[in-house]
Amino acid sequence: MTRLSRIAKALLVATAITHVGFFAAAYGALALAGAPFPIAGSALVTLVGYAGMVALVRSGLDDRKSPAWRVRFLRIPYFVHWCACVFTLVPDLLYLVLRPLGGLAVGDVRVPPSGFLVVYVVGLVVCTYGVLVRRRVFQEIHIEVRVKDLPPAFEGFTIAHLSDLHIGALTPEEWGHRWVRAANAFGADIAVVTGDLVTSGTAFHEDIARVVSALRARDGVYVTMGNHDYFGEGEPLVSLLKAGGSRVLRNEGLVLTRGDARLYLAAIDDTWTRRADLDLALAERPAGVPCVLLAHDPEMFPKAAARGVDVTLSGHTHGGQIAVPFLARRFSLATLAHTFNVGVYREGDATLYVHPGLGTTGPPIRLGAAPAVVRLTLRAAT
Repeated sequence: MTRLSRIAKALLVATAITHVGFFAAAYGALALAGAPFPIAGSALVTLVGYAGMVALVRSGLDDRKSPAWRVRFLRIPYFVHWCACVFTLVPDLLYLVLRPLGGLAVGDVRVPPSGFLVVYVVGLVVCTYGVLVRRRVFQEIHIEVRVKDLPPAFEGFTIAHLSDLHIGALTPEEWGHRWVRAANAFGADIAVVTGDLVTSGTAFHEDIARVVSALRARDGVYVTMGNHDYFGEGEPLVSLLKAGGSRVLRNEGLVLTRGDARLYLAAIDDTWTRRADLDLALAERPAGVPCVLLAHDPEMFPKAAARGVDVTLSGHTHGGQIAVPFLARRFSLATLAHTFNVGVYREGDATLYVHPGLGTTGPPIRLGAAPAVVRLTLRAAT
């Protein structure tokens, strides 16, 4: 079974589960409205909701070009609905947990259909914000990173960091150019993109290349590949990026200079498809020269730190996309699956920065985990 087929089956199962609560919400709405045959009506709209995901899966999970009207008036509203259905799991779970205790402590714990309706409506409001507003509005983050034995010539060296663009039908090229304008305004020494430029497939490779080729930095633009960049053929994208003037680093590195001072910039290829080779990426690192590593997957950080890499720049997690506001580092969907989910981490003299990402995968929603364009400034450790 391929990875995409497993994702398709998981989406169908998740949609079936979340639409149980939606059935109750629909019944509550029809009953309150005095509609005839509320059970049949709620079953019908629930089946329509499930059919929406079936249609998406049958059309293929490769991201494809679609008419703007279809994205704006069909796909986006459907994902708002789908995410709102997830909210209806809350009364479902409460019912399952509390029902065994009903006779002992809490009496009748049944959730009326009107309760599901209220939860669904609240979900619609919250998810409309998350899909239409929060994922569009990015922030700028400025971070200083302390580096041991950083040459004075590299004091204040700046890096514009973008990650997880996922440009495609739901994250259009126009958004990418807004991110690039913000990054270019930093006037950084280098600009880096740490993988997942693609959602899936190859249809948006040219859009991505136009965005990345618009990046400007004194010492160049550097890109490393992520797992989604291989959800389809990755080599055409690499060729387009190179043609646009970017340097795609795959298990390799190069020396940046300021007079006689040197800084080693390296990158590894994707870990999910087992293309990463840290030893090869660091093979040409001069002894005693500080190193910045681009690695899409932050789980490479302990190995990089053990090899003496000073700064590792990663992405991959999206900060969970859904997180508790102001507490995203501790409470997000990313914390369920990742050791390093967002922000700065240190291990000895080594520093990891996990970018919160700019695009989305799965449901196109962000709540409590804002997209960002990041500027990192290197400072000598004191």
